[in-house]
Amino acid sequence: MTSGETLHLHLISDSTGETLESVAKASLARFEGAEAVKHFWPMVRSEGHLDRIITEVAKKPGLVIYTLVDGAVRDRLEQRCATLGLPMVSPLDPTISALSELLGQAATRRPGRQHVMDEAYFRRVDAINYTMVHDDGAQAGVEDLEEADIVLLGVSRTSKTPTSIYLANRGYKTANIPLVPQSPPPAHVWQIRGPLLVGLTTATDRLVQIRRNRLLTLGQTPDTDYVDAERIDAELAFARRLFADHDIPVIDVSRRSIEETAAAIINLHQARIERAS
Repeated sequence: MTSGETLHLHLISDSTGETLESVAKASLARFEGAEAVKHFWPMVRSEGHLDRIITEVAKKPGLVIYTLVDGAVRDRLEQRCATLGLPMVSPLDPTISALSELLGQAATRRPGRQHVMDEAYFRRVDAINYTMVHDDGAQAGVEDLEEADIVLLGVSRTSKTPTSIYLANRGYKTANIPLVPQSPPPAHVWQIRGPLLVGLTTATDRLVQIRRNRLLTLGQTPDTDYVDAERIDAELAFARRLFADHDIPVIDVSRRSIEETAAAIINLHQARIERAS
């Protein structure tokens, strides 16, 4: 590619294309400053549909990344890409081949099996519903919290809500409770036994910046106690004391993405289950 030329990625899938999107995002992240225009082509399950897509792909040539189960459709794509001189890759092939060899069986040819509405699917939906209802301390009674898999605690703007939602999408019922020095959590929060309690914290300067941006977004003046560094120091110290007093594991989210924070929490949750078994 020449400097300034647009990189086009064509993601062709016989299902929703979520897998390809994740692969493309993770791969691009390995290249500094790399940007690409992603073209999504989901639910491609016939040669006729594929031919219409290839016509559009040819207008904006680039890398073709695909997951196609149907042999005829897949062969057609590979032939057309070869004719057009387009680079192509099927990222799941090495993993599927290795699994096939280890399991001693051929992979199925049914597209989108990871999206079937099985028990895990409905468990994830249930987790999302629970998490939305139990955001920011809502319905934080003893019985409600005992239903959770994970309870997150932290001062305002320590990523409790987005982390909770991400965990819910992974199938974990997650409640989150704000920590405010002037209004400590009710005593029963420390008495629950079923869920894993996790404390979230961050650096004072980062929290000042996040809160200030939040107020600006809401059209409010960022000159309140809410963004005062000394007050935030006191809030974070209050939270740390609570975490220490109740022996709660703490995760510093200062330099972590939501996904990284969630991964650390899931590891804590799995370790807890293993210790109990």
